[in-house]
Amino acid sequence: MGQLTTHVLDTSAGRPGGGITWALYRLQGEHRKLCSGVTNDDGRNDGPILSGEEFGPGTYELHFEVGDYFRQNAIELASPAFLDTVVIRFGIDDGSEHYHVPLLVSPYGYSTYRGS
Repeated sequence: MGQLTTHVLDTSAGRPGGGITWALYRLQGEHRKLCSGVTNDDGRNDGPILSGEEFGPGTYELHFEVGDYFRQNAIELASPAFLDTVVIRFGIDDGSEHYHVPLLVSPYGYSTYRGS
């Protein structure tokens, strides 16, 4: 059975993005919030963020509250911040596979890819 995981790295500090609040939505007509949490000290969750019957083909969004994370780590941001909430929209086409969506982030840029 497939699952979804994520990992956040703070590229400006060269360390995991621990303490970042995230939320996962499924797009089916309107956004439906499936779950939310906070990354651990390693920038990950303690387990998959989605698996089982909820996991399946469709379009999803992960919302990461990176502005709050940088402010909590004493990084001075402009007002409004250039990046406050990073939204990654992605598709799952095979419900039996492992999808890993990492986020590499700094106050002024981010990147993502399908990891393993």
